[in-house]
Amino acid sequence: MSGLRRVMVANRGEIAVRIIRACHVAGVEAVAVYSDADERSKWVRMADDAVHIGRSAAQKSYLDPDALLKAARATEVDAVHPGYGFLSESGAFARAIDEAGLVFIGPRPAVLEQMGDKAAARSAAASAGVPVVPGTDPIEDPADVPRLAAELGFPLLLKAAAGGGGRGIRPVHDLEGLLDALPAAQAEARSAFGDPAVYLERAVANARHVEVQVLADDHGNVVHLFERDCSVQRRRQKLIEEAPAPALHEETRQAITAAAVRLAEHVGYRGAGTVEFLVDGDGNFYFIEMNARVQVEHPITEAITGVDIVAEQLRIAAGEPLSMDQASIERRGAAVELRINAEDPERDFAPTPGEIAVLRLPGGPGVRVDTGISQGDRISPFYDSLIAKLICWGEDRDQAYARARQALTEFHVEGVASTAALHRELTNDPELAAGPVHTMWLEQHLSTGR
Repeated sequence: MSGLRRVMVANRGEIAVRIIRACHVAGVEAVAVYSDADERSKWVRMADDAVHIGRSAAQKSYLDPDALLKAARATEVDAVHPGYGFLSESGAFARAIDEAGLVFIGPRPAVLEQMGDKAAARSAAASAGVPVVPGTDPIEDPADVPRLAAELGFPLLLKAAAGGGGRGIRPVHDLEGLLDALPAAQAEARSAFGDPAVYLERAVANARHVEVQVLADDHGNVVHLFERDCSVQRRRQKLIEEAPAPALHEETRQAITAAAVRLAEHVGYRGAGTVEFLVDGDGNFYFIEMNARVQVEHPITEAITGVDIVAEQLRIAAGEPLSMDQASIERRGAAVELRINAEDPERDFAPTPGEIAVLRLPGGPGVRVDTGISQGDRISPFYDSLIAKLICWGEDRDQAYARARQALTEFHVEGVASTAALHRELTNDPELAAGPVHTMWLEQHLSTGR
């Protein structure tokens, strides 16, 4: 690929494996980084070079911008791909990469800062003519809270302005509960995100979580790759994702994808990103946030469009235009992604780190497995507990789910507890099969013990 010779992957796990593969297909060398806990990891074995960046704790390694920048300089890379999580949406990290004369494979620092601040992102969406959930600016004076809450009406969500990934959100149902939650929410926001700012947003009842994948280059091209439904969530963490969103009216699909493109154009976006919306029972949709990075669930979009999203990120970083225009992007079939974690659903999804004694992965037509581990590797207590993502494509939604059910019968892991059995239950659930479900469906499902 012209313009890129060597890329450092500033991440770990399955996304590091995914990026290294894309680099190699593009003829680009890949440099891995690793902490103490990850010295013998799969992505280190796959990379052309690897650099130790620190202790096992993420703050001492993958979240240490100085260590990552030192590794990038030492290995003489052209660009840094941040993956998702960790520093992928840090404007300060992106700026440091730029100032070092390297390419940050993602949006410009100013855009990361704008879209990383939920209040600023809401304002940008409104300016772009994208519907937003009714809400407030960051709360400056607690004395204003009763008036603001009365104007919006309960139930409400108390949200950290700098939050993301479903974190920093507290539902509140009355004024007493809101006033009680406010100081704790501000303290939590300061601790988790370094910013105590919080704001109020009206809760949308029985909403679906629908998100739109966008790609944008430096030549004025912005396209969408259709939408995904990510409504099967527990505590706002996604377990199952689908593309396209089931039972979404074509008029709504066209409007929501156009809105996502309009926002990306408005903020001068570059790279891969996802614009997230809530969709109510009447088909009204509301912007909630933009994830300015590649998403965990990007493979299902790749499955239905044939577009290699990470390869496009590399093209954009090399200064090349997108390899397609909107008219050339076609949607074919349906895909579902199952996130299988080393967690025990019988113990409130407690993580179960340990050695993967046995790992057997599924295959067959339409089945893809993305994983950062091999048999004999360890699930570390220091990071998220993802074992593998099962991505299953079919000519229609029924076939995609049938292949998912078959893939789950072939998936086998020993040494740690996993959520595979829960996925077997969910993929056989008649309510999910009928679709669509709302974002609280899974928690209600689990609470009733069905």
